[in-house]
Amino acid sequence: MNKRFFPFAQWWPEFKRPGVVRADVFAGLTGAVVVLPQGIAYAMLAGMPPHYGLYAAMVPCLIAALFGSSRLMMTGPANAISLTTMALIAPLALPGSNEYVALVLTLTLLVGILQIVLALVKAGKWVDLIPHSVILGFTFGAAILIMNSQVGQLLGIGLAKNLSVYKTWMTAAESIWQQQWHPENLTIILLTLLMIRGWRRFNRYIPAMLVSIVVASVVVFISERYWPDFLGINYVEPVPSAFPPFSLPSLSLESLRSLFGPALIMVLLASTEAMSIGRALALKSKDRFDANQEFLGQGLANLSGAFFSSYPVSGSFNRSGVNLAAGAQTPLSGVMATVFLILILLFIAPLAEYLPYLVISASLLAVAWKLIDFKQMRHEFHSGPREWVPMVITAIATLTIALEWAILLGIFVALFIQRFYPRSKP
Repeated sequence: MNKRFFPFAQWWPEFKRPGVVRADVFAGLTGAVVVLPQGIAYAMLAGMPPHYGLYAAMVPCLIAALFGSSRLMMTGPANAISLTTMALIAPLALPGSNEYVALVLTLTLLVGILQIVLALVKAGKWVDLIPHSVILGFTFGAAILIMNSQVGQLLGIGLAKNLSVYKTWMTAAESIWQQQWHPENLTIILLTLLMIRGWRRFNRYIPAMLVSIVVASVVVFISERYWPDFLGINYVEPVPSAFPPFSLPSLSLESLRSLFGPALIMVLLASTEAMSIGRALALKSKDRFDANQEFLGQGLANLSGAFFSSYPVSGSFNRSGVNLAAGAQTPLSGVMATVFLILILLFIAPLAEYLPYLVISASLLAVAWKLIDFKQMRHEFHSGPREWVPMVITAIATLTIALEWAILLGIFVALFIQRFYPRSKP
């Protein structure tokens, strides 16, 4: 069997190892639970009807798991991709309208085709040139962004979307000073984090992330009935019980012409983000990463997603981190995440209404912390300016500018230093 076009043949034999299937099944279940609120929120950021965020986490996630290179990366809706979708398509149609949805589906199709072309011309060799220090800086910055996005839930305060890290913490400090925050939110989040920490020794049986979500949700449900301070906690909105419907992108010459430029921008963002996440996870798990294969997997994910009601997708740092923390071993976890998400929507969708956002927020905080490789970062600092300068600049850029430009800036700085600051001889 050709392993380039059927890469899943490489990890089938691993199912013979004890505990692999169980770990992947539980990781998939955890990922399906986590994506419920995320998918809805990201779809709204993209200007799409809420359930399209869940559709984007189904077929594309399955296809990318089967045909991509990364063993642990979860493909689906992502923050930067969602915001960029809105920015690119809103000038062309009213967000949420049928015309808008049709254009977004066409954008998804074009992104998929372009990514497959990049795979065929072996453009992945350029991704392989990204220095390790840049990946470390990007991972650190992305982890801080994840934490920053959860400050509102952490303190129970309303924050505008996409505030900078500085503005977020200034607003948070002001809310605490004026006693406009909710300590009960922080209590539940700390309880969830303690459960994640305390359950680690049993993680191989049932993922700590899943246990903490269930137990903390029960605690919130009970607390609301006995303590008035807990009233008003936000829960996941009702979700539709349906498979992703078959969809047809608009293939008119006018649509293709108007979307070609936006598609190039989206390919740059989606591919850079997916490759960076894939490489970061491969380094962390000491696994091999084939950028050309991942181009193919991401391209097929977007191509198929265009016909199953998905807007553009890429690797998701949040879901990939959850997958790693839940003990996933092979891409089967991505397949199972799709299966469980469909089952949840079909049979137990009403129970999702008992899932508090702040419990999901606590899980994401744990994920973000686990993504930071402090040991390797210390090593980079001890290795000299050639290593730590690109890492620091990439981290700062990730916190202040668009993710794809942060990566490009880090690469440029690394190449510049390597050219004009030669490695000292022993």
